Amino acid sequence: MSKPAPNTPEETGDALPAHIFRQAVEQSALAISITDERANILYTNPSFQRTTGYERQELVGNNESILSYRVTPKLVYETMWAQIQRQRPWNGLLVNKRRDGSRYLADITITPVVNEDGITSHYLGMHRDVTEVHRLERQVQNQKTLIESVVDAAQVAIVLLDEKERVLLDNQEYKKLIGDLGKEPAVKLLAALREQMGDAFAQAYDKHRNIAAREVCVELPKRAARWFSCAVSWFEEQDVGADAFYEPLRRHYLLLTIQDISELKRQQEALRINSLRALLSEQERIQGLRETLAGAVFQLEGPLNMLSAVANILERRRDSGGELPAANALEEAMRKSREALETLRACIPDQSNEAMRTIDLNEVLVDVLKLATANLLSAGIVVEWSPSVQPATLSAHQAQLTNLFKHLVANAIEAMNERRGGPRELRIACKSGSDHFEVFVEDTGPGIADDLRFTVFQPFFTTKGAAKQHLGLGLSMAQEVAMRHGGTIDIDPSYRTGCRVRVQLPFMSGGNHV
Repeated sequence: MSKPAPNTPEETGDALPAHIFRQAVEQSALAISITDERANILYTNPSFQRTTGYERQELVGNNESILSYRVTPKLVYETMWAQIQRQRPWNGLLVNKRRDGSRYLADITITPVVNEDGITSHYLGMHRDVTEVHRLERQVQNQKTLIESVVDAAQVAIVLLDEKERVLLDNQEYKKLIGDLGKEPAVKLLAALREQMGDAFAQAYDKHRNIAAREVCVELPKRAARWFSCAVSWFEEQDVGADAFYEPLRRHYLLLTIQDISELKRQQEALRINSLRALLSEQERIQGLRETLAGAVFQLEGPLNMLSAVANILERRRDSGGELPAANALEEAMRKSREALETLRACIPDQSNEAMRTIDLNEVLVDVLKLATANLLSAGIVVEWSPSVQPATLSAHQAQLTNLFKHLVANAIEAMNERRGGPRELRIACKSGSDHFEVFVEDTGPGIADDLRFTVFQPFFTTKGAAKQHLGLGLSMAQEVAMRHGGTIDIDPSYRTGCRVRVQLPFMSGGNHV
């Protein structure tokens, strides 16, 4: 048989020498006291004296209640005594009072000491001053509560997500968004940001870089689109587990702030449409003045040319012999007339100097419908809008094209207002061809007679009558704009349920860009 290992109980006796235990207790950093079964103090170590401020002679012989302070509830002491009298250890927090009257929070463990007969003879008390720990815990809790209150009271939606985009924390405004947009709006908005930003979002996301506020549109079925300003912030948290004490582990969290800017966007859009309406009205006024003066010059040049022919005849007669006072007078009148015509021609305003730029024809037509919304609603007209599937981009004068289609829509509304009964429908479609775009404006009005298909584009021609104060310049100006962009405008003779106007515009305008 092998020999027993050295220093076993068989060789060293029942236990370590008693003075080793006493030295360990005396030198312990933990406050230790020993009392009899009535909690009268029999022994305290130096740490106990440092914690309480009492000397040993002031403690020994007194009851532990010398340390008690009135704010500790009576129930706590009752629970403590019930536990230790059943010979079970008790641990809890007590508010104690030092010798100088200052208070501290003590984390106390009391263990009954039972003799050979099973009777509790003493109590071993160990306690730590945890006042500072408690203060820090409460401070952290107060800060957490304050932050949560501020976040909840914020007028923007705030949501915290982990790296798998699971929601960990949100506020009341975010909960409202759930009711409006459905489950987890944050996931929808992040998806919209990904689509909008492309690779830039992926790079920022992978490297945990913040993303400044960006506007995101969320389309909703049978409801107006909602606009949000979204910003992404990242922060990291160190793992509080024991495994990460020496080797810190970090977790990253995404903080998404969401501000509903739908009303602001509506106001901005209304302001933009009003500005566009004012710009188009001014351009229309100038264009109308140009057309009117040009038409007047054209109308006056005809009689003047006839008078010039008469003057030439009289001039030949005068050359054959004899003075003709009438010829001199006519020549003077013609000179004055030509001066007047030149003055009138000089009064014609210059064409708009709006620069050519790349535009989306779909967006132009949407703006036209917005400009006409009030008139369409008041007339009870149903609108069917079919945009081009592909982006309808071309180089053009945006305001001029907008005015062109504005005239066509206005004419369609007036035509349907003249017709009583029957459907009141306006259909606008944008289609792309091989080298051009086609826009169709169809209405269910009385239509235009075949013999007037081309006449309606002449200046000053109108089917509405002078009593309605129409100059007949709308279609004339529309045709001029189409030609200026290298396109055409015509009326479909095969359309019999109203009027269909077709506008063709090349992908890259090749007409007169003046």
